[in-house]
Amino acid sequence: MKLTSLNNLPEEPVSHNPQIKKKVMLRFGDLPHLTNFSQSRFAPGQTAPAHTHQDMCEVFFVESGSGFIRINSEEYPLVPGNCIAIEPGEVHEVVNNGSTELVLTYFGLRVEKSDHR
Repeated sequence: MKLTSLNNLPEEPVSHNPQIKKKVMLRFGDLPHLTNFSQSRFAPGQTAPAHTHQDMCEVFFVESGSGFIRINSEEYPLVPGNCIAIEPGEVHEVVNNGSTELVLTYFGLRVEKSDHR
């Protein structure tokens, strides 16, 4: 069993844009296949640049704010309640184009190359 609280966790930079901060609730090794379970906060105008992961799926849940996620050059809205799953190899970029903070809770699952399409 592992218990964490967002209120007690330190902020750290996200790897794709150190200006964006996250709190990591679970890390690689805490649970099988889990790479991380985190919450990020994007200020208006902040972007996590386009990137891909070959060895993991990533799932984003929009807590608050608004923006969009670009997946393989197609844009999808980020509004509270939306959940977006990214497959291995999909190029994705997160953009806060709103006027308030965009809060995303997300996790990654490590996959073997034979596990995905």
